[in-house]
Amino acid sequence: MRVLVVEDDPLLATTIARWLRREAHAVDIAHDGASALERATVNDYDVLVLDRDLPVVHGDDVCRRLVATGGTARVLMLTAAAEVTDRVAGLGLGADDYLTKPFAFPELAARIVALGRRTRPAVPPVLRRAGITLDQARREVFRDRRYIPLSRKEFAVLAELMRAEGAAVSTEHLLEKAWDEHADPFTRAVRLAVLKLRRKLGDPPVIETVIGVGYRIP
Repeated sequence: MRVLVVEDDPLLATTIARWLRREAHAVDIAHDGASALERATVNDYDVLVLDRDLPVVHGDDVCRRLVATGGTARVLMLTAAAEVTDRVAGLGLGADDYLTKPFAFPELAARIVALGRRTRPAVPPVLRRAGITLDQARREVFRDRRYIPLSRKEFAVLAELMRAEGAAVSTEHLLEKAWDEHADPFTRAVRLAVLKLRRKLGDPPVIETVIGVGYRIP
């Protein structure tokens, strides 16, 4: 998934991003509310991890504006305020979930995955197609019962292709969901990832190139 972490503490923001990237998510970082709003208008995020107490534009106002635009990104609000009234107020602003600091990173990651499911049509946790089995929770891939070791980017690309259920997936969509905002839109990263996937998945080839569109697993 594509995640935006909005946190004014650089160390905490970097730590959250590093943890989520280990889970094969593409992660961008913003350190104030204005930067968060700017990024959210440019990029198609699945989930925003939003600190409530932000400089420039307060997290409450960020949440209100995001909800007002009618976007599909889900908002997980972070705050040090643990009172029930604070949680109720946060959810009342339109946040989809609320997590108090300090928190356990595995719980944060699990909540993000749960929220991400709401931005897309429901899919089973284990995807199967063309002899390939992809377990999203365990991040494991098998082809005809043979384990296929994949990098985080390769796993993310394959997951997007599997979720498409035979439809073609554009290179732009793969770049949007598997890489962060620092990725060059003219890069060959997607092509190289698909090339490596084909090599690792073996014969017969299962990933087709759809000329002028992208890739698919029929």
